Amino acid sequence: MKRITIYCLGLLAAALLAAPMVAQTPDEQEKKLYNWVQGEVDRYETTLDLEYWQVFYVDSILTHNYGELNRELTQLSRAKVSNSDIFIQTQDKWEECTYEAFHKVLNDEQWEKYLKTGAARDKMARDKRAAKK
Repeated sequence: MKRITIYCLGLLAAALLAAPMVAQTPDEQEKKLYNWVQGEVDRYETTLDLEYWQVFYVDSILTHNYGELNRELTQLSRAKVSNSDIFIQTQDKWEECTYEAFHKVLNDEQWEKYLKTGAARDKMARDKRAAKK
């Protein structure tokens, strides 16, 4: 009897711990993505001293690219892909698209600041992973 009680308490604890990990609804995912993009746009606006038209483009780029990244990662997850390299390749593909799009939107001074925010390090890591293939 004591074993059954301990087992049931263990199952209850596991269920309570797993409750926050329940899949989010699409609306919650979109809201989370929107909030993240807005935070990034605000950060870039102040860090890079963006003009109003650049803010529009940066917002559009991030919204599109990270929305597509999220969609592709969700598809891979639903297809039960277990190879982590595929997830990393997908992420690298969309980060590279963002990198190239930002290069077109930012002026030389802003581009240098952008690279110093970690973009140059991330680019080197992506290139290193691509070279390993």
